[in-house]
Amino acid sequence: MKVVYEAAHLIDAHLVRHALEDAGIPVFLRGEALVGGLGELPLFGAVQVCVPEIVWPQAREVVQQLSLGEPPPAEPEPLAAMPPLGWLPA
Repeated sequence: MKVVYEAAHLIDAHLVRHALEDAGIPVFLRGEALVGGLGELPLFGAVQVCVPEIVWPQAREVVQQLSLGEPPPAEPEPLAAMPPLGWLPA
């Protein structure tokens, strides 16, 4: 098994897992059982999404298409849509 993705949290790992399983790739989550043992303390990088080495290149493509961890597109500033400050509607 080879690690294809290190998840920030358990939900992140399951999103990747389901995407890979939908593509027909077998998946194993390493460290999934460890998360519950830590209680409410955040643990980052404990869950790794693993796939067989032979399908790793295909799995890597699926994970890259998910665009996880990327910031959302920039939204326009709310003040840009408003009229100038000295202007009041009648």
